[in-house]
Amino acid sequence: MDPVIIVGAGPVGLALALALARHQVPTVVLDDGAGVSPEGARSTVLRADTTEFLARIGYGRVAADGRAWTSWRTLRRNRELLHLPLPDDELLHLAQHRLERGLRDAVSATPLIELVHESPVSEIEQDEDGVSVHARRTWWRGSHLVGCDGPRSTMRKQLQLRFPGRTAADHYAVATVRVDLPFPGEARLHRDPHSDRAQVSREVTARPLPDGVWRLDWRLPVGHGPLAPDALVEQLQATLAGWHEGTVPGYELVTTADYTVQQRLATRFQVGRVFLAGDAAHLLGALGMQNLDEGLRDADNLAWKLALVWHNCATERLLTTYQQERRSSVIARLRAVDQAMPLLEPATPLLEARRSVLSGSLRRNATLLSDGTLGRGRLGAAPAYPERNRPSLTPALSPTSPGVLVPDVPVVTPDGSTDRLRARLGRGFLVVLVAPGTGVWAVEHWLGAGLMPQLSEATRALPLPAELLVTEDYPSAPPHTVLLIRPDGHLVAALRGCRPDDLWALADRARGGSADLPTPRSAGAARPADARVAGDRARA
Repeated sequence: MDPVIIVGAGPVGLALALALARHQVPTVVLDDGAGVSPEGARSTVLRADTTEFLARIGYGRVAADGRAWTSWRTLRRNRELLHLPLPDDELLHLAQHRLERGLRDAVSATPLIELVHESPVSEIEQDEDGVSVHARRTWWRGSHLVGCDGPRSTMRKQLQLRFPGRTAADHYAVATVRVDLPFPGEARLHRDPHSDRAQVSREVTARPLPDGVWRLDWRLPVGHGPLAPDALVEQLQATLAGWHEGTVPGYELVTTADYTVQQRLATRFQVGRVFLAGDAAHLLGALGMQNLDEGLRDADNLAWKLALVWHNCATERLLTTYQQERRSSVIARLRAVDQAMPLLEPATPLLEARRSVLSGSLRRNATLLSDGTLGRGRLGAAPAYPERNRPSLTPALSPTSPGVLVPDVPVVTPDGSTDRLRARLGRGFLVVLVAPGTGVWAVEHWLGAGLMPQLSEATRALPLPAELLVTEDYPSAPPHTVLLIRPDGHLVAALRGCRPDDLWALADRARGGSADLPTPRSAGAARPADARVAGDRARA
């Protein structure tokens, strides 16, 4: 079978290629640039699930390249509204150029990925057997194509898909600065930080990066143009002085940028064998939300589904669930922003004045100012994909609710080795038995006891690749619960005891059903991405 073609070598495109390689699927990545990732002001905040995703697909130094925050603080003037200590692994802030370089290094070490630079795509054709792509005098043939080519996506235009939304949901002036601040390791959002009300921006966010660098974002008023360089320096110095008792500390201005947040959503994420992911499919970022996080979730969701189809373990019907789950999830996120914005940004000067007089209104909604950045609540928590295909952003779902992202509990493999649950994701489905007391006994004892013999046989009989694991404890799950987990970490179902027929039926439904399914293709049948058609192909 031909490789999967990925158009775009940004973080989402590279991550998708690495995820597919973990499933033994070859890819060709067409990059319209030269493969250079220059330093700049762009950075991203990764949640625990997306950091773990990058680590398991081969970007092993992601934690070292970023900076974990010790806490988050929200203030208005000199009054603290919210203070949240943060675990070390909850958030990771890293510069975009470091992320891209780390992913490129991982790609270069992966034989199943062919990365082709300076190959802008000019034309695509698809038929019932695959997709043909024309890029710089060369035609490429692939089984499927994924457009990860950014907000001005050529793939989206080729598919004639609209990209409606808001052009300017938020507007920021951004600077990365090397400076010592009096709150090391802490990220904060500060409303009305200056006594001088003549300052252009009345809200600033400070987020630490590695090597003593901070990213500062000043939220600009609606309709305000970009800050001139002198005005930006003035704003920077006023902010630093406000945090240093009126004295401007020594600092090094590394980079600056003007950043306008758009909220857009492609009308479709799939047309036949062509898919959109990342910025090509959606744009969001108001109230601290991270579009890259959502793009990486696109890649994680799509990779295992493409892999099952590529290996003939599922039909094309499974691929329709990518749009159902991911597009619905982003819609729910955008709606949550639209509902939150009026509470935080009154539309008229009169309402702004009233908010200043009516004490407590901002305090009541302080969590909304942080949820998007911290990956919590409806603005930031990982989505759930229940079977009804209407993703939920409710953070209060039980860990045994179908569709939730499973917690990262310790697990034991049948050979006795220990690991974390999420570290085992990304190759096949997981069958996990909750068996308290397992750690007390040697593996040879519990492998042949209780449910294990029957469950081992039921796992081997599943119609798709699966691995059996055991855990001592799983939240909300009583002993002898059996969990079926998708390769992207979302729970299919939790069963009481081992019921092989029910387990098989759940796995079959998770792969889209087995009607008209061809003979499965073995993982060893994956071949290098050699489906290139050199030179210009004669047009029919």
